[in-house]
Amino acid sequence: MKRRNNYMRPITLLFILGWLVGRPATGQQTLTLSLERTIEIAADSSLQSFRSKNLYLSSYWQYRTYQAGRLPSLSLNLTPASYYRYIAQRYDSQNNIDIYRPQQNYSASGGLMVNQNFDFLGGSFYLQSDLEYLRNFGDTKSTQYSSIPVRVGYYQDLLGYNPFKWEKRIEPLKYEKAKKQLLYELEGVSETATTYFFNLAMAQTEYDIAREFSASADTLYRIGQERLKIASISQADLLTLKLDAINYKNRLKNAEISMKRSMSALAAFLNLDKTTEIRLELPERPRNLEISLDEAIVMARENNPSYLDMRQQVMEAEQSVDKTRKESVFDASFRASVGFNQVSDQFRYAYQDLMRQDIVSVSVSIPLIDWGVRKGKYNMAKNNLIIAQIAARQEEQTVEEDVLMTVSEFNMQQDLIVSAEEAMELAEMAYNETRQRFIIGKADLNSLTLSQQRQQEARQNYISALQNYWLSYFKIRKLTLHDFETGTSLFSLYEYKHGF
Repeated sequence: MKRRNNYMRPITLLFILGWLVGRPATGQQTLTLSLERTIEIAADSSLQSFRSKNLYLSSYWQYRTYQAGRLPSLSLNLTPASYYRYIAQRYDSQNNIDIYRPQQNYSASGGLMVNQNFDFLGGSFYLQSDLEYLRNFGDTKSTQYSSIPVRVGYYQDLLGYNPFKWEKRIEPLKYEKAKKQLLYELEGVSETATTYFFNLAMAQTEYDIAREFSASADTLYRIGQERLKIASISQADLLTLKLDAINYKNRLKNAEISMKRSMSALAAFLNLDKTTEIRLELPERPRNLEISLDEAIVMARENNPSYLDMRQQVMEAEQSVDKTRKESVFDASFRASVGFNQVSDQFRYAYQDLMRQDIVSVSVSIPLIDWGVRKGKYNMAKNNLIIAQIAARQEEQTVEEDVLMTVSEFNMQQDLIVSAEEAMELAEMAYNETRQRFIIGKADLNSLTLSQQRQQEARQNYISALQNYWLSYFKIRKLTLHDFETGTSLFSLYEYKHGF
């Protein structure tokens, strides 16, 4: 809903007072909603929709973080001040003894590092430049500057496990799932909005029926009083008419309470003022739309985020198996760097006559006795992979069964709506005819009561048929992310409008 802002330029105080006095008092706001408009407001303003969109944004920034990790990173590392005061053990060569001497020093360091991950091998290249200042205090004072103008290096695990390769496979899949999950949740919002809409529609229908029957019961009771005078009905029938009038008044009050409760629930879901009075426009009988079961299953396999979630779980289990298998033997890493460095007691000489600095190291860690810890982790990872694969097949069967049942129900609901509408019209005609016959004394009270019940049941059945139809319709859209009425993909349409 849009709020109106009143912007007023400086005018005379008299005109302001006149405007305030003449302005009508605001009371309870009345809003008329169709099913389409209800869904639009829910998608835009409901807390459920807001939650779904923020969950997607969380996944979006996670994917952006993954993409940023593939780019070079530049970092500045600083240690502005570091002070040490301690007693150190030193060897006195003249006396051939160890002595203890107090030491004090102050140091500061800083450096720049550029890092680039190498996805193909799983290692990292880095470019580094460092400068360190060291000042010693005490009996012997000295100052030193240590510089590394440039150093190029590479770090690589030698196990064969490449985390970057798995990230390259999993992260785009997770983001694709997040996009489709957003549409899935938004269609779920439409489903929930439809439920609230028809709950209120049913409550309003029951209220309207109760109001009509209450007014009719009062009229029939007055007519019964006149007919009793001419002995056209019995005293028992008149008492029954009076009882009906009382019961319908009580029923009207209960129906009003139920309607207000349903109205407040719909307003709260749409994030509107809970005091808003809502009147509904029921959707017309939909046109015939036959959905092919085979096409629905194909669309579900292409678009339903559950399939992507299953793939992600299996892939993550495969990643764990790959990692634990390659780490179950030993750990090994390789590091190499080439650069220059220099040390001087003056800063201006710290970057002159640079010396070559080469570092090559290979480290290996071999478990001799670990009591089967690594083997156990590997076996657990294999079992988890089997569980993930079985769960994926079960979830696939569940989704396809859900699509099958929903499409079958939807195709039947269209015939049910036609039958329910016809039954409602016939029940209305039968009630009016029986009522007129009762007024002129050609129908008994039992026939009138029965026709009232049939009319009420027929109107409620029609509302239920409409609700079931639209719930099935939006559930199919949610399961397949496909609009079968227009033949368009909801994912492609949303991607075009909002630019995924």
